[in-house]
Amino acid sequence: MRFRLTPPLVFLITLAAMYLLAQYFPLWRFSFPGKILLEWVFSVLAVGFGLAGIMAFARAKTAINPLKTTRLVTSGVYRVSRNPIYLGLLLLLVAVFLNLSAISSLIMIPVFAIYMNYVQIAAEEKVLRHAFGQQYQEYCQQVRRWC
Repeated sequence: MRFRLTPPLVFLITLAAMYLLAQYFPLWRFSFPGKILLEWVFSVLAVGFGLAGIMAFARAKTAINPLKTTRLVTSGVYRVSRNPIYLGLLLLLVAVFLNLSAISSLIMIPVFAIYMNYVQIAAEEKVLRHAFGQQYQEYCQQVRRWC
């Protein structure tokens, strides 16, 4: 399994596209009471999920990369989501959308989610199924992907 684009690069491309859409094709700008607080809530949740996912791999003393991992991590935040790091990136995109305050940038969030589901996560799951077999299948039946 080789990925053409790494998840951080996909995230950065999505951020850039959101920014460009907000700047050059804003469609409709918005503001509402509590928007800044909501941005912070999504940002904190994003960092929380991302760090919890990374820390779970560190505690298990294995690599985050499915090609290099030696253990199936199912504890901690991985009891709630099979992809908490990607969930964190998605939540951060929502915070950025709120910060940009332009409806046009919203389109990139589902584009990111669709790409991650059908390209990145699908490929990773194939590798993990091969590496961990029935154990991974059972885990998949118990825990949702990420959103």
